[in-house]
Amino acid sequence: MSGPAVPRLLSRFCLLPLLLAAFLLSACATRSPHVPPPSAAEVMELAAALRSLGPDVDPEEAARMARISYDYPRELAVAWNVTDSAYIHNVKVNNGTRPRGLCYQWADDLEARLLQEDFRTIDLHRAIANAMTPLRIEHSTVIASAAGARMDQGIVLDPWRNGGDLYWGPVLEDTRYPWVEREKVFAAKRALAEGR
Repeated sequence: MSGPAVPRLLSRFCLLPLLLAAFLLSACATRSPHVPPPSAAEVMELAAALRSLGPDVDPEEAARMARISYDYPRELAVAWNVTDSAYIHNVKVNNGTRPRGLCYQWADDLEARLLQEDFRTIDLHRAIANAMTPLRIEHSTVIASAAGARMDQGIVLDPWRNGGDLYWGPVLEDTRYPWVEREKVFAAKRALAEGR
């Protein structure tokens, strides 16, 4: 290179550390624990997905589950003062500066709230991902399926992933987490602990 191209190239490289610092600082930025409410269209989209789980799914149950699945995690985010990403919040829970908010706690509480509704046409399942995967963080969630259907035919309801802002999608399309039935994970862990 010659002439003016070198200073331009150098000035671009000088910006890299500044951009990296800005990126890292933005990742540490906190937010209000108040998760914005979902739009009516978002809730209706989840309700439609729940209805599509099977011909016997009651549309009223699907609509109620969709609304609760969006609203209850937002309440938990405020109660637990979730102001960071899920991973940073986990650190705060583990060091005692936040009361709750680990993934299994989100899943426990959402499942308990949904069970209060006594749904007849939708079943709830619990699942864990990455339980036996080295260097991956174990993750728990709730899955909704048509009554009597397998877990893998259901929809992931994951309030932890986005800190109270519900992630949902078909189990088989969730490429981020390989979901396994919780009881199978617990059985594998027991067998490992017993040396089997």
